[in-house]
Amino acid sequence: MTLHDIAARALHALDPEDAHGWAIRGLKWGLGPRDGGVDDPILATSVAGLQLSNCVGLAAGFDKNAEVPDAMLAAGFGFVEAGTVTPLAQAGNPRPRLFRLTEDQAVINRMGFNNEGLEPFAARLAARKHAHADRLGVFGANIGANKDAEDRIGDYVTGLTRLWGLSDYFTVNISSPNTPGLRALQTKAALEELLGRIAEARTGLKKDGADYPIFLKVAPDLEEGEVEAIVETVLACGLDGIIVSNTTIARPDTLKSAQKGEGGGLSGAPLLVASTRVLAEFHAAAKGRVALIGAGGIASGADALAKIKAGACAVQLYSALVYGGPGLVVRIKKDLAARLRAEGFASVSDAIGAA
Repeated sequence: MTLHDIAARALHALDPEDAHGWAIRGLKWGLGPRDGGVDDPILATSVAGLQLSNCVGLAAGFDKNAEVPDAMLAAGFGFVEAGTVTPLAQAGNPRPRLFRLTEDQAVINRMGFNNEGLEPFAARLAARKHAHADRLGVFGANIGANKDAEDRIGDYVTGLTRLWGLSDYFTVNISSPNTPGLRALQTKAALEELLGRIAEARTGLKKDGADYPIFLKVAPDLEEGEVEAIVETVLACGLDGIIVSNTTIARPDTLKSAQKGEGGGLSGAPLLVASTRVLAEFHAAAKGRVALIGAGGIASGADALAKIKAGACAVQLYSALVYGGPGLVVRIKKDLAARLRAEGFASVSDAIGAA
């Protein structure tokens, strides 16, 4: 265990949201871990044209305001996604709204898209691009809608437009359970309107020649037939990929923690099996026509490989850092590389959909 991991454990004495705030401060002060090694070539992958030195990414939610993307890239992640960011700053839901389920290696959150808004987010990305243009890692912006927006779809277009040219890819987040009515955008008619307007905005933004992949982030709590409908709508509107999945509103019977009854989205270890099953359904429906990123419950190389074999070309994690510390990403990469070789795969792409 590294000093950084020990420090992360010490933060468990604090309220979870306060602990997260101190973690962000520490990273901004340059106190985060650094993966000084070169990524094992077997971990390299391509996602919708994005070339990644390793396939292990940081999910949105950790760095809501794009304050520490480079610190997390330095820690060893192959790509980092910040947000969810909304056009206007919003406070989110009342505290407490973040809960550790330690016995279950899980987290429940009902944050409610708390963030500083688009302008501070964009300013940080512009400054980052100016200062580090020669050595930027792959960065993604996760965009959302304000809770009280009259035109929620318009909020997504606003986010895409404002951050165009500042991010390597975009994620349209319609799957948080903590903004009332947001998940209704996953239904076919609403999704067609949303992605249609996103596609229209993208066409206009591409006129200068630049284009960036756009992904859709979905919930694991889908009804029968919705997986196929989402895939076909994503393809019809020209999006590049799907992130499977966000947190779940389900509460498995296996949960032990006293906090298990809290409202919000459940993430961490209990989400692994369900989210991987839904990922496999998306892989079967997509038939290689759209890139898939696997998220939900990843805490080891074995978990990451399970996602890849279910159809993911890259993976994302966040909640496991709460329990595994910031050194976890390096351990996952080492474990994943060893498991790929042990199973006879020459690359991540060789293992995609092999389950």
